Amino acid sequence: MKRVVKPEGKFRILLEEVPVPAPGPGEVRIKAVCSLISRGSELGGRYTREHAINPDIMGYSLAGIVDETGEGVEHLAVGDRVAALAPHAEYVVRSARVAGPEDQAWVVPLLPAISFEQATYYPLVASAVTWVEIEAIRPGDTVVIVGQGLVGSLILQVAKAAGIGRLVAIDTLDSRCALAEEFGADVVIDASQENPVRAVRKLTSGVGAEIVVYAVGGPAGPTAFEQSLDMLATGGLLHLVGLYEDQALPLLSGKIQRRRLLGGHYGLTNGTRQSLRAMQLIASGSIHTDRMTTHRFSFVETAEAFDLLYRRPAEAFGVVLDWTAAGRDVRTGQAG
Repeated sequence: MKRVVKPEGKFRILLEEVPVPAPGPGEVRIKAVCSLISRGSELGGRYTREHAINPDIMGYSLAGIVDETGEGVEHLAVGDRVAALAPHAEYVVRSARVAGPEDQAWVVPLLPAISFEQATYYPLVASAVTWVEIEAIRPGDTVVIVGQGLVGSLILQVAKAAGIGRLVAIDTLDSRCALAEEFGADVVIDASQENPVRAVRKLTSGVGAEIVVYAVGGPAGPTAFEQSLDMLATGGLLHLVGLYEDQALPLLSGKIQRRRLLGGHYGLTNGTRQSLRAMQLIASGSIHTDRMTTHRFSFVETAEAFDLLYRRPAEAFGVVLDWTAAGRDVRTGQAG
């Protein structure tokens, strides 16, 4: 079987031939249909790094079909359509067990209405559900989401589906601003055309936003982080979701007084309840995966897919890898 590897050296993506794994007790083996490249972590945390990356963390958004089960697996069977937290590979083995309501599910059955391509967004949607819940948005709150990449866009869409708060989306790319408006943001601010801090202050009569979600990271992170602090109201919450800045964030003591800072999941995981909510949102069409996917590549073109995401961010958004030799349509799940 083939799997994606990132050896030593920046911008290197290869396919490696390895034996097909066998599931052990409590595990299932999944034959991949498609997988989604998460631009933030897989570029910032993998592709642009000089050192080699463990293949087990090359990707985490895969959809496919269970083709073998290990001893003791009862709730999943051969032929089941599933989403999995798993790397880019033709076959993956994952635990089928969930020990409790707050434990992370590595493999989740698909609802009938969800296609394989839609299912690749499941891990990020489940995270967005958790993040929005943590923020405890109130009806009158102004919620600013700084960054409209995959993560920021999904936080916007999950919050929109909840129907709470005034949602403000900020980005510097025209294409992402257009999507944010299409996905229901109440206000969209193009930070390449106007000062986002001034714009948010104007929207809130000078008070600032009750909640600011920092979903940028990468080289632009420090500037976006300082702007996020500057647009936050006294007593407000700054939720840090973005990563991979590779430099210190400007955490000035004078700016964080009487404000709350929250890092990522705050100790919670994507439990079974959040998983079900994520699946329901995808199945209902509240998550616009059809508009988020901009490119589809065969797995043999994985290197080209990563290069596109890195070099043409204004064009490439959701990029899906097709792992089927028989030409299965990842959008419908039907064999071609």
